Amino acid sequence: MTTTVTVSDGVTVLGVSGEVDLATAPALENAIDAVLSGQPAAFVIDLSKVSFLASAGMAALVAAHQRAGGTKIAVVADGPATSRQLKMTNLDQVFSLHAALDDAIAALQAN
Repeated sequence: MTTTVTVSDGVTVLGVSGEVDLATAPALENAIDAVLSGQPAAFVIDLSKVSFLASAGMAALVAAHQRAGGTKIAVVADGPATSRQLKMTNLDQVFSLHAALDDAIAALQAN
């Protein structure tokens, strides 16, 4: 698993690629914590390049939501490797879930 951090239209984006499982979830949590420590107003976790999302990865997303404070968070997930799991566990009710990065950024800017 690899992560990248960019800023797009004033929104901090954490791009995640590869497999997010028990072995890599701590690295995802560290990357999320690093972004949240900067207290961005809006934060997107982009899972569009994730090929496998295990429960440990979903737990990292929930923990991010709990630690976010005043930061608005959106998640980009599309396809069977990510969005299906998030919808089956009702985490799409916890996060603002989007199929594309542009949609997530636009939604955060609108709120």
